[in-house]
Amino acid sequence: MLQPRLVKAEPVDHLKLRLTYETGEVKLFDVSPYASGPWYGELRDESYFRTVRMLPGGTGVEWSNGQDIAPHELYECSAPA
Repeated sequence: MLQPRLVKAEPVDHLKLRLTYETGEVKLFDVSPYASGPWYGELRDESYFRTVRMLPGGTGVEWSNGQDIAPHELYECSAPA
């Protein structure tokens, strides 16, 4: 099953994203398990983390240096807000 499209993605706490879907669902996604190693570790910098943006069409999120998280992971691994 395809996950619903994102309509809003916003950083709320350090390494946490609030995701709002077209269905009206609001979920919290914990990025901390991903924020390791040289590539994703950059997300531990709070000012950089806050630059998160939605991909066109609400299919996911990314950061300016190219880090992204798969849409199904965002949806399936997040908790209701």
